[in-house]
Amino acid sequence: MTVATVCPILHNIDSLVAFLKKGGRLESDHSDIGLTERTKRRRIETNLGVSEEARFADEEKSRSSGMRFGYLHKCLGLNDDEIDRLRNENTQNLLLNYKKLHLVLDLDHTLLNSTFLDNMSPDEEYLKTQTQYDHSLQHVHIVDTPSMRLMTKFRPYIRTFLMEASQMFELSIYTMGNRDYALEMAKLLDPGNQIFGGRVISRSDSTETDRKGLDVLLARDSAVLILDDTKDVWTNINQDNVIVMPRYHFFKSSCQQYSISNSKPYSELKTDECDRYGGAYLANVLQLLRHIHTIFFNEVEIEGWDLIDRDVRLVLKILQKEVLKGCKIVFSHVFHSNVKADTQPLWKMAEQLGATCSTQVDPSVTHVVAADARTQKSCWAVKAGKFLVNPQWIHTANFMWQKQPEENFPCHYQH
Repeated sequence: MTVATVCPILHNIDSLVAFLKKGGRLESDHSDIGLTERTKRRRIETNLGVSEEARFADEEKSRSSGMRFGYLHKCLGLNDDEIDRLRNENTQNLLLNYKKLHLVLDLDHTLLNSTFLDNMSPDEEYLKTQTQYDHSLQHVHIVDTPSMRLMTKFRPYIRTFLMEASQMFELSIYTMGNRDYALEMAKLLDPGNQIFGGRVISRSDSTETDRKGLDVLLARDSAVLILDDTKDVWTNINQDNVIVMPRYHFFKSSCQQYSISNSKPYSELKTDECDRYGGAYLANVLQLLRHIHTIFFNEVEIEGWDLIDRDVRLVLKILQKEVLKGCKIVFSHVFHSNVKADTQPLWKMAEQLGATCSTQVDPSVTHVVAADARTQKSCWAVKAGKFLVNPQWIHTANFMWQKQPEENFPCHYQH
C-alpha cells in the first residue's frame, strides 16, 4: 500500500495544498490573495498610527494562534476553523475508512540513540570502521553532513515495529531536536517516505517553547497515542495521551548525560537491549498497541459509543488499571519520613496501575515494597507469606503494562 492511498488529505502534500486552495487558505509571500490582504491590513494600521513593531508583534501573534503547519508545507497557513475541519475530517477518514488511530513517536531515547562522533569513547571507536555486517549490532548509522557529525543506533526491532504499527496507526515523528536532525533521522528510519509521509515535527514547529503539543497535529486528541521517554516535555492537556517508554541508552555519552555509571553501555559491551533483557522492548510495546487498537475498535468493549466519539485515552486508563488490579501494597522505608506517603510518585503510580496502597499491614496485604529486607514490615511479609519486592517491581510493571514475576525483583539487605 502506498502512502498516497492511505489518507488522501494528509499523506500527499500536493493533494493537501490543492484541497486547501478549494476550501481552505494557503499563505505565501507569493500568494496574490495573501499579499493583497497583508497590504490592505498594513494600510489600515498605518492610518490608525500602528507602529511597525506593534504590527510585527500582531503578525507573530496571529501566526501563532492560527498555527503554521510548516512541516507539511512551508507556505501552509490555516485559521482555527480550517484546523478544526481538517482534524475532524482526517480523524473520521482514518477511523471509519481505515480503522486507524494516530501515533506520535519521539526520536531520542525512544526509537534511537545518537552521539556526536567526537564524543565517542575509545571502546566505541570500532563502530566507526565496522559495518552492520561485520558485527552482531544492527542498525548503526553515521551521519556526516556540514551541519552535523554523529552516529545513531536504532532500538532493536525498529523496522518490524514501524511496519506493523503503520498498519494500525498513521505515524508522525515529533522531536525537540532541530529540523535538520529530525529530517536526517526520518530518512534513516523511512528511506522511501512510505511510513511518515512528511509528518516530521521538530522543535521549531512547537507553539510553546520547549514543550510539545498536539495542537500542531491535524488529528483529534481523542484519537492520538504518543510514545515518548517522558511525559514532562508535553503540555499538561496532552500527558494522558502518552505511553512512557524506558529510555534507550546505547552510547556512553547518553549514559553520562543521565548520570548512569553503574555499568558499561551497550556499545562498549557489544550487546544490546534485547540481548540483556531477553526480548526487544519495542516488541512488547507493539503488542500493547495491538491490544489498544483492538479494544478501541471493538463494538462490545466500547458499547454505546459511536466510533468517531471514542477516546483512546479512556482505553489507556482502563488497561492501566488492570496491571496491578487485586494487589494491596504496603511501602516500607521507600519514602522520606517527612513527606506524606500518598503524595509520593511511586504510590500514585501503583494506584494508577490499579493497586490499593496502605501504610499499615493487615491480612489483606499482598505485597510489601521495600528498599531493605531488614525492616519490620519486610520481616512481617516473609513471616506472613506475602510478596516482598523492591520498588523496581512497580516501575517495570508501569513500563511493561503487565504485572511482573515477583521473584525477579527480590528485596536485599542494605548495608
